Amino acid sequence: MGRLFGTDGARGIANTELTPELAMNIGRAAAMVLVNKQTKHPKVLIGKDTRLSSDMLEGALTAGLCSVGANVIKLGVVPTPAVAYLVGKYEADAGIMISASHNPFEFNGIKIFNRDGFKLPDKLEEEIESIVLDNSQPYPKLSGAMLGCVTDANTAVDDYTTHVISTVEYTLDGMEIALDCSNGSSSRTAEKLFTTLGAKCHMLFDKPNGVNINDNCGSTHMENLMNYVKQHKLDCGMAFDGDADRCLAVDENGDLVDGDFIIAICAQDMKNRNILDNNAVVGTILTNMGFNKFCDNEGIKFVGTKVGDRYVLETMRAEGYNLGGEQSGHVIFLDYSTTGDGQMTAAQLLSMMNRRKEKLSTMAKLMTRMPQVMINVNVTNEGKLRLDSDEVIQNELSKAAQKLGDRGRILVRPSGTEPLIRVMTEGSDKDEISTIAESIAQIIEDRLS
Repeated sequence: MGRLFGTDGARGIANTELTPELAMNIGRAAAMVLVNKQTKHPKVLIGKDTRLSSDMLEGALTAGLCSVGANVIKLGVVPTPAVAYLVGKYEADAGIMISASHNPFEFNGIKIFNRDGFKLPDKLEEEIESIVLDNSQPYPKLSGAMLGCVTDANTAVDDYTTHVISTVEYTLDGMEIALDCSNGSSSRTAEKLFTTLGAKCHMLFDKPNGVNINDNCGSTHMENLMNYVKQHKLDCGMAFDGDADRCLAVDENGDLVDGDFIIAICAQDMKNRNILDNNAVVGTILTNMGFNKFCDNEGIKFVGTKVGDRYVLETMRAEGYNLGGEQSGHVIFLDYSTTGDGQMTAAQLLSMMNRRKEKLSTMAKLMTRMPQVMINVNVTNEGKLRLDSDEVIQNELSKAAQKLGDRGRILVRPSGTEPLIRVMTEGSDKDEISTIAESIAQIIEDRLS
């Protein structure tokens, strides 16, 4: 994790940590690092979510890019995966998404994609950091005709939704579903997309006002959707996060179907149809132990990576796999997309349900989830850095791991996007792992807050 970029771009409280000045310089540095030096006016796309601060940061990034000669195409409010897709379709040199994903509205972030629609590897992010933070290269001082210009892409939403629809093999005719748009980017796309595919849609949390994004809704707050699906006797529900690169599902009984289950369902189906490349699926160290057992039962190879869909994707590309993702709902169908795409995930899952004429609850029985407890501990940014070197915490972790033995596991890690340390315990005894997680979390709070 770098000084500026975390596991999913640069992120912080808008206008306090992520200031317009910083955004402008990130725009300048990104253009310097990513574009062909022979291109007089490189083309850079900018998309944004519905946060109040997104317009401010869009203006700052645009100014920075134009000041070093880049032409900017503004996509408006779109999902993050739309930026990744449209970079290729519009033959741009780079794409930038302004979003803090699932975080509260006061946060915002900057995610950068290269000309192929992939998130930047650590090395390129470090080059941008060096320019912005260390002044390792001077910003070009251009004037006159060398400055960049700005245009609007009026068809961005339609171009993206058309692409997602093109990946769906079977329509959703006859299905009645609920869609929780998190008052975020999918508010612009989901109703048209899933109605066009044939579903009758109940729209929830699709009225963004700048401050209600992720506010007790979306993929991090599933309770409302779970209750709604059950009360209205719908086929299922789908929830997205603020920038719609995640999707979690709710079955007809109102029960949660998280990313591990979604990936398992898709992996089994793809294997049965001989389209699961190298008979493997990629997850992370947070993937539930029940998923590993599912893979063993199905004869599917499981490959684990660090937390972050970027690391999942890097492994998929390097080793030739076409399905991977995270429990949080980032699911990557590499045959169709270069990043996690919540609405594409929902469309693929719903299409599969309709093709097989099966309920989601029935499909989810292929895997048994191992009890898992996750506690987020608020700490200072300095506290995050001290986690590995704090002897008291590390000694307590060793004792807890010995006590748990082979009945489960403990994972403690700093968040890559927030001032949090995440404590995860997993095992067959829910009471035991809850007690251990609470004890560790309290020690971390006492030492690092």
